[in-house]
Amino acid sequence: MRLEVVVVPVADVDRSKEFYKALGWREDADVAGGDGFRVVQLTPPGSACSVIFGSGVTSAAPGSAQGLHLVVDDIDAARAELVGCGARVSEVFHDAGGVFHHAGTDARVPGPAPERRSYGSFASFSDPDGNGWLLQEVTTRLPGR
Repeated sequence: MRLEVVVVPVADVDRSKEFYKALGWREDADVAGGDGFRVVQLTPPGSACSVIFGSGVTSAAPGSAQGLHLVVDDIDAARAELVGCGARVSEVFHDAGGVFHHAGTDARVPGPAPERRSYGSFASFSDPDGNGWLLQEVTTRLPGR
């Protein structure tokens, strides 16, 4: 099994489409059906998993998707690229507990993880509806990954 698609609830389909395309995400589909149904699919660069959003796609409240992770090799470069595309991205942080980030902004410590430990450095941003994304730096994969 592979994770193929994640549904992201949005209020304005065109605004969201432009936001994600401005980040450099590939547009895979924009299909309209009857009764106002519309689905847009975009894929982040290098990802095997896409996101979809649209009209009539989900009953979830716009902005309610939180903790969506984008894994990157170099968090500073990825952060700079997103900022250059117009995204408002937090500074790089790690968690005070050292294992995984807490919900929201609890226990955030400025700067990358000590010794730049793989899986430990993060930066966050949101789309126009408030759906929350995290960049997570992974330089060495855990065994079996």
